[in-house]
Amino acid sequence: MFSILHQRCNQLVKNFSEIPAERKTVLEKIADYISAKKANNQTVQLEFVCTHNSRRSHLGQIWAATAADYFNIHGVKTFSGGTEATAFNANAIHAISSAGFEVRKTTEGNNPVYHVYFDDDKYVTCFSKVYNHEHNPSSGFAVIMTCSDAEENCPFIPDCELRIATTYNDPKAYDGSVLQDEKYTERSNQIGMECLYVFSKVKINLPS
Repeated sequence: MFSILHQRCNQLVKNFSEIPAERKTVLEKIADYISAKKANNQTVQLEFVCTHNSRRSHLGQIWAATAADYFNIHGVKTFSGGTEATAFNANAIHAISSAGFEVRKTTEGNNPVYHVYFDDDKYVTCFSKVYNHEHNPSSGFAVIMTCSDAEENCPFIPDCELRIATTYNDPKAYDGSVLQDEKYTERSNQIGMECLYVFSKVKINLPS
């Protein structure tokens, strides 16, 4: 893992006490799901869903893959989707770049494809898409709802094994303001810390 990003993870892990107890209860349900899949030697597939698949769902996808790598937990694939497709937001991209990820745009157009690297040869593919896009899993996966609008309005998602809400405030509210970068970094750190918390629990559950 890139050294700057590893340092960020180290700091976030130290701040687990900031996560409210009721929030930890929800996150531990995700950890239990992942642990059960690992116990059965099955691939873990996590899909993060938000309305526009532009900010929070991508942050979830990226940080979950990174958290799995940080705790050396293999066989984890992460995805994201929305109820409609837009584009991976530039402010969210800036936030993850600032955290230590390397973002490489691989296509052009209104909805480019990005490879977000957390190590020299490890990356997550990010672009905006609907939740049931062919790039995403169609069976044997968990859905993690990252915004309340998607949680309330997203239709039934067939063949998902777990659907759970970990909703986050939308940093979009600060676009164009003096607080823009601060709030995007704050949301990235929150999602990163909670993903790390999930995989820290999975690590404990794995046989030594």
